[in-house]
Amino acid sequence: MVPLGWIGGTCGLLLAAAISMYANALLGRLHEAGGKRHIRYRDLAGHIYGRKMYALTWALQYINLFMINTGFIILAGQALKAIYVLFRDDGLLKLPYCIALAGFVCALFAFGIPYLSALRICIPGSQSNRIFTTIGAVANLVFAYNTGMLPEIQATIRPPVVKNMEKALWFQFTIGSLPLYAVTFMGYWAYGSSTSSYLLNSVHGPAWIKVVANFSAFLQTVIALHIFASPMYEYLDTRFGSGQGGPFAIHNVVFRVAVRGGYLTVNTLVAAMLPFLGDFMSLTGALSTFPLTFVLANHMYLMVKGPKLSAFQKGWHWLNVVGFSLLSVTAAVAALRLIILDSSTYHLFADM
Repeated sequence: MVPLGWIGGTCGLLLAAAISMYANALLGRLHEAGGKRHIRYRDLAGHIYGRKMYALTWALQYINLFMINTGFIILAGQALKAIYVLFRDDGLLKLPYCIALAGFVCALFAFGIPYLSALRICIPGSQSNRIFTTIGAVANLVFAYNTGMLPEIQATIRPPVVKNMEKALWFQFTIGSLPLYAVTFMGYWAYGSSTSSYLLNSVHGPAWIKVVANFSAFLQTVIALHIFASPMYEYLDTRFGSGQGGPFAIHNVVFRVAVRGGYLTVNTLVAAMLPFLGDFMSLTGALSTFPLTFVLANHMYLMVKGPKLSAFQKGWHWLNVVGFSLLSVTAAVAALRLIILDSSTYHLFADM
């Protein structure tokens, strides 16, 4: 919301929800394409386009998941640092240390309210910098709503599959979005208002509120990371694990500990190295979330339902394909520019 402002940010959140709901509804209607349930997005893409698109979709999905998981570790580390600073602002506990601790806790959890940070209400720099930052924010809005994993998330839904999937989507993008809006708007107001900002950040302010908020954020990110890491665990277990001896056999337990721990170690290392990961998430949103959720969904719908669509409907879906493709390219250019600028400002393992 910061680069877009109150009006732009609020409209952007609502518009991103609407177009995300629409795109996911298209995917839901393709869930039983060809008379067969496709429980993975890449299976659906492979069914429609062939093996090469299966591989490309798989790659984009797991890049998405890796970035989401890495981002969660950064948020957890920021929450820990925010709690520490409330009591001892001596600079001894750096952000990379907090991220490493958060990654360790996440690894432990794997085996067995969005973070309210101080916001920059005005975007510094030249007019061109504000423009590119705004374009990057648009990609982040889309990233906030989508994972490119609808078939995987809804795979166990009971028949009639498509109808119930649409009901679940309507619930998710209406009632389910209210907590997101509430936390976002309250956090933005709290740190944007001069009075509330003073109360929250003053020495005599209600420190316990910030402790509870950040500790809740820490717990939430640990749980969320485990959920979004599950598809990667499933792939690694299926691809490289041994099915003999059951899940609790010693060799299978050791394998899971080593593989999952190794995956989270890589996540944590990247998170500590690049705490300005928001720029990379903008790039991921441009190169992965936009194509998976909007471009590919509309084109797959054309491929499967094309003969039954009117000329107007075909034109509408082609407009979406072309429009979101152009937006994806534009957002990617903006994200690359921000990465270059921030790379010259922040060093690796920066304490932000």
